[in-house]
Amino acid sequence: MLPSLVQAVFPSLPAPKRVRDVVRSCDRTMDDFLREVQRLFEAPLKSTSLLAMSGKLQDQFQQKLQASNMCMLPSYNHTLPTGYEQGTYLALDVGGSTFRIALVELNGKNSAGKSMRIANMRSYRIDNTVRALKGHSFFDWMAEKIKEAISDPEVKRISGTSTLPMGLAWSFPVEQTSIRSGTLLEMGKGFRATEGTLGQDLSELIMRPCRSRGLNVRMDSIVNDSSATLLSRAYEDDSTRLALILGTGTNAAVHLPVSALARSKFGNRPQSWHDKADHVLVNTELSMFGKNILPTTRWDDYLNITHARPDFQPFEHLISGRYLGEIVRLILLEAIGTAGLFSGEIPDRFSEPYSLDTGIMAVIESDETATLSKSCTIFQTNHPLSKPPTYSDLLFIRQVSQFVSHRAAAYLASGIHALWSLRASTEGLSPASAGRVTIGCNGSVIEKYPYFKDLCQSYLDELTDLSGAEPHSVVLETAVESAIFGAAVGACCLQDDVE
Repeated sequence: MLPSLVQAVFPSLPAPKRVRDVVRSCDRTMDDFLREVQRLFEAPLKSTSLLAMSGKLQDQFQQKLQASNMCMLPSYNHTLPTGYEQGTYLALDVGGSTFRIALVELNGKNSAGKSMRIANMRSYRIDNTVRALKGHSFFDWMAEKIKEAISDPEVKRISGTSTLPMGLAWSFPVEQTSIRSGTLLEMGKGFRATEGTLGQDLSELIMRPCRSRGLNVRMDSIVNDSSATLLSRAYEDDSTRLALILGTGTNAAVHLPVSALARSKFGNRPQSWHDKADHVLVNTELSMFGKNILPTTRWDDYLNITHARPDFQPFEHLISGRYLGEIVRLILLEAIGTAGLFSGEIPDRFSEPYSLDTGIMAVIESDETATLSKSCTIFQTNHPLSKPPTYSDLLFIRQVSQFVSHRAAAYLASGIHALWSLRASTEGLSPASAGRVTIGCNGSVIEKYPYFKDLCQSYLDELTDLSGAEPHSVVLETAVESAIFGAAVGACCLQDDVE
């Protein structure tokens, strides 16, 4: 069915504003089309089917724990926080569009106020000009912003004259060589910072311009975003053993026994690390799993074959904010051509790949106005039609969005269940004896998309119940400001004698 869809609908779209120039008559009603979409998206969501997917994902996880240089990557963090650590840290969070610098106070669980507090924070936009900075120029820019941040009178008052320990949350690939250092890898996303610096030590690339500016700071820890989320939540809840990122992209971290991974996965790290480490935080790179396990539709298949890297991140294609809107756009585009959606008119810019933002889906799903007027406004603002969409059109969009987002929540629950099961089995625990496990969550989709987190939790409850676990034994908990707090907690967990 996919070839006919591609040939009949998608290549025909760019020139004419109206699909009727290509498709002369609708070959089915919108109700018929919607029933087909519902069947395709809901059929795989039975609890027993999701449980079977979890089992196959566990098999994939086990394989990559033994041999892979792209996923199931052990960090250098082998110590979880107790929650009683105290100190003041400079937390650095480098993302795709923002560089944030915060002075974080860790006060411990028994403190009168909050156990973690952001005393001062500055945010700097990473625009195309900054992304275009080559090699050392980018790290010079970072050092200038660090200098600006620690020159703040409030920061000076709190930190005094002592050296400020820094923790870095780095949302790009890095091959860690110690808890405080790592080899810089390609950053992607338009960044040119790796030109002339690829393969160099990330810690030293940042510290060199800091030292040349006389900044009284030192790099104590480097963590990725998923590990930062786990660490930040674990500081407040000692049952945390997993973390999830679900925003534009997706990833997860899990706390596993060192024995669960092949020795070769740890590279050439010193024996002193192995002597101390019973467990390790593992960056799963969850986005790369799920090929031939998670059922797809013809729209998912089209997205995959037209992607710049087909099959590279199959899980992410089905659940993350980057792709949910695109799946809905592809469905709606077919409905325009074959079922008369929008009376056959293609909305402005709608034929452009990835033009339907997942945020628009979120607004439409949460619209409680009687006439869906809020949905109409946001759709017309972003994708104008010659006449506003009808109530039936808007209801169709909302129902399609719900099918796509509900499936994403269910598939995510299957992936979380697989990681939870993996962690229990590697610890020698049965589901019934695994105890309560908290999953720290961060990201725009899991935090803000309407009903998503609750829906995922309900699917997760069903799966853990089928596995024989106690009710509500696996709980999704939001980890607020996890990159900032996680960077600080990563530094506080530093083992000074591990190089």
